[in-house]
Amino acid sequence: MFNAIVRFSIHNKLFVGLMTLFLLIAGLYAMLTLPVDAVPDITNNQVQIVTVSPTLAPQEVEQLITFPIEVAMSNIMNVIEIRSVSRFGLSLVTVVFDESVPTLDARQLINEQIQTVAGDIPPGLGTPELMPITTGLGEIYQYVLKVAPGYEDKYDAMELRTIQDWIVKRQLSGIPGIVEINSFGGYLKQYEIALDPDALYGLDITIEEVFEALERNNQNTGGSYIEKGNNAYYIRSEGMINTIADIELIVIANRNGIPIHIDEVGVVRLGASKRFGAMSMDGKGECVGGIAMMLKGANANLVTKELELRVERVQRLLPEGVTIEPYLNRSELVSRNISTVIKNLIEGAIIVFLVLMLFLGNVRAGLIVASVIPFAMLFGFIMMRVFGVSANLMSLGAIDFGIVVDGSIVIVEGILAHLYTKRLAGKTLTGEEMDKEVEEGTAAVVRSATFAVLIILIVFFPILTLTGIEGKYFTPMAKTLVFCIIGALILSLTYVPMMASLFLKRTISTKPTWADRFFTKLNVGYKKGLHFCLHRPWLTISPSFIALAASLFLFTKLGAEFIPTLDEGDFAMQMTLPAGSSLSRSLELSNEVEKILLNKFPEIKHVVAKIGTAEVPTDPMAVEDGDLMIIMKPFNEWTSAKTRAEMVEKMKQALEPLEEYAEFNFSQPIQLRFNELMTGAKADIAIKLYGEDMDELYRKAKEAAVYVEQVPGASDVLVEQAMGLPQLVIKYDRAKNSTLWNTHYRFEYHYPYSLCRRNGGCRF
Repeated sequence: MFNAIVRFSIHNKLFVGLMTLFLLIAGLYAMLTLPVDAVPDITNNQVQIVTVSPTLAPQEVEQLITFPIEVAMSNIMNVIEIRSVSRFGLSLVTVVFDESVPTLDARQLINEQIQTVAGDIPPGLGTPELMPITTGLGEIYQYVLKVAPGYEDKYDAMELRTIQDWIVKRQLSGIPGIVEINSFGGYLKQYEIALDPDALYGLDITIEEVFEALERNNQNTGGSYIEKGNNAYYIRSEGMINTIADIELIVIANRNGIPIHIDEVGVVRLGASKRFGAMSMDGKGECVGGIAMMLKGANANLVTKELELRVERVQRLLPEGVTIEPYLNRSELVSRNISTVIKNLIEGAIIVFLVLMLFLGNVRAGLIVASVIPFAMLFGFIMMRVFGVSANLMSLGAIDFGIVVDGSIVIVEGILAHLYTKRLAGKTLTGEEMDKEVEEGTAAVVRSATFAVLIILIVFFPILTLTGIEGKYFTPMAKTLVFCIIGALILSLTYVPMMASLFLKRTISTKPTWADRFFTKLNVGYKKGLHFCLHRPWLTISPSFIALAASLFLFTKLGAEFIPTLDEGDFAMQMTLPAGSSLSRSLELSNEVEKILLNKFPEIKHVVAKIGTAEVPTDPMAVEDGDLMIIMKPFNEWTSAKTRAEMVEKMKQALEPLEEYAEFNFSQPIQLRFNELMTGAKADIAIKLYGEDMDELYRKAKEAAVYVEQVPGASDVLVEQAMGLPQLVIKYDRAKNSTLWNTHYRFEYHYPYSLCRRNGGCRF
C-alpha cells in the first residue's frame, strides 16, 4: 500500500501539487480563524443558578431558596456535584455536569427544574435565574469610567453608574462572543420618597395608599382610535413619571374636596438601594466600572479586538470629561503568550533546518525536508479547527519539529543513499529515470519510516485518554502534536517523493560532502569508544548503575506539581476583613492598601479593588471581602524584585501594618477565577469538612487550620468565615396583647454569617 501511494505521488505530480496548494490555502484560513487564548479552559461543565432576595438573612436564604433548588437539581441525570453559597440576600447554586453533556442541554434541564421549584419559593422572595454562559476565561476585558481633572464635582458615583448602565453597557452589548457586560461599583439611581410618619398620621393616610397612588400614576394607556373626517386619530395616554416634580404632584387622597399630594407627606429626592458591592482604584476613592464576559468557547483574540473597536466608538458618545479606561485586557496576555510560542516555533524550525543541512549534506534535500514543517503545521491547524482545539500556550508550545519531520528525514536519506552511489556516478538521469530511482529509494525505507512514526503516535495515546482537569490541560497538546505528525507522515509519503524527483540534482556526483567528512571523523572516535566499552563490560555497566541509583535518590528529593504556574503578568490579591465589617470600612481599607502598594512599588501601574458582589453576582463575595487586581508593568522594568515570588513577599511585608485589620492572599486573575469555579474556593488547595452543625464545623475548621499552617510550604491559610456576622433579630411575642411596641417584640443578637454547602459542608 505504501509503495502504491509513493508511486501514485511521483507519477501524478500535478495532482499532488494542487493538493499541497489546497492544504496551504485551507491551513492559512484555519490559522487565521482558529480560536486563540492564553491557556486551555479547564473550567468544568457547570451551570450556576442565582437568586437575589435582599430582605432575607443567610438562614432564610438557605431554608427557603437554596435547599429547595438543590433538591430539585439532584434529580437531573449526569450531575456530578451540587454546591451552593447562601449569603445575606443572595443564593448561588452551582450544578456540575458530566463533560459529555452539551452546555445548552444542561441549561435546558436546569431551566425545566427551575420552573418546578419556583412554586416552592414563597412569593416576593426572589426568582431563580441562570447565570451567563461563561467560564473561568470569561472575564476578558475589565475597565473603569475615568473622570478627567476638573470634572470631579460634575460626576459622582451615582452619575457614573448611570452612564455605565445606560450608555456604556448598552453600547457594548451585542458584540459577537460577549454574553454579559457586568456593572460594578457606584450607586444605582432611584427616586426615593422619605415619608413623614407624623404627616401620615395627621392626614389619616396609610403607606399602602401611597403605594397605590404611585402605581396608578405611573403608566401609559391606549384608547383605540376615533375617526374625524378622512383621518383616524389613535388615542394614547401618557402617565409615566419623568421628573421629581411629577412625583410630588401625585394625588394620594381627597379630604373634603382638598387633594393631598405626595410632597405634603414626604420629601421626594434621588436615592440608591442598599448595595452589596463597590469599586475603588489607585487609592483615589470610589469608582465605577464594568466587566465584559465572553461566551464559553468563543475566540478571545477576536472578541477582544472587536471590543476594543467598539470601545473607541463608545468613547465619542460619552459626556465630556468621562472616558473608558481598561485596566485588564486579555488580549495583552494572549498576545504575549502567542508571541512567545511563535518565537519558539520559529527558532525551533530554524535550528531543525540548520541541523538538516548539516547532517544531510545536501541543500536541496534539506530544503525539501524543512518545507514539511510549515505544511505539517498548517495541516495541524486544519485539524485543530475541525476538532475544536484552541491555539494556546499548551497546544502550540509543546510542538517538537524534530519528531514532526522524523519520517521525512528517513525517506529523504533513503532516496539520497539510493541515488548517490557508485552505480550511478557521473550519470545524468532523465525525468523518467529520476522518477524510477526515487521510487526505488523510497520503497526501500518507506515501511520502516511509516512504522517508526506510528510508534511515536502510540506514545501519545495514553495522554489522549486523560479526563478531568489533567485531560483539559494536556490533551490539546497531545492532539496538536498528533495532528502535525499525521500531516507530516502524509506529506512524507506524497509530497516528499514528488519534490525529490523534481528538485534533486539529476547529475549524480559521489564527491564527499561536508557531512560525509564530518561523520567519517566522528566514526573514528566512536569506534574507539565502542571498542573500549565492549572489552571492559563491568567498567561500563558499573557507572551506569551508580548514575541510575543516584538519579533515583535525587528524584525522591525533588518537589512535584501538576503544572508550572503560568505567569499572567499581573497579581490578584484577596482582602478579607473580620465578619461584620461594613462596606464603608472595606472601601476605606482598600484605599489604604492601594496607596501603600502604589507608593512603594514603581512597577505597579494600577490597583483596582472589587469589593462584594457585582450586578450579576458571578462571584458571591460578602462586603468584607475584596479582590484587588494589581496591574504590573512589563517584567523588564521591575526594580524592586527579580522574581514574582520575591515581589509577592515584599508586597506582604509592605502590608504588614494592616494585617491586624485584614488578611491578604496573593494569586493571579485567571488562576483565582479557575480555582473558584472548579472548587468553590479561591485557594490552590481547599479542605472541606462535612456535617450538619455549622458551629461545630467552623470550630473544627479553625482547629484544622492550626495544623495546616505547620506544613512546610503552606502560606496564606485562611478559614472561610462561616460564622460571626452580627444581626439584630426581632421576634414577635404572640402571647402578649399589649399595644406597646416593646411588649409585642423581643430583640436578640445573633451571629450567623453565610452557609457554604457541598452536601452540608463547610470549607476553608
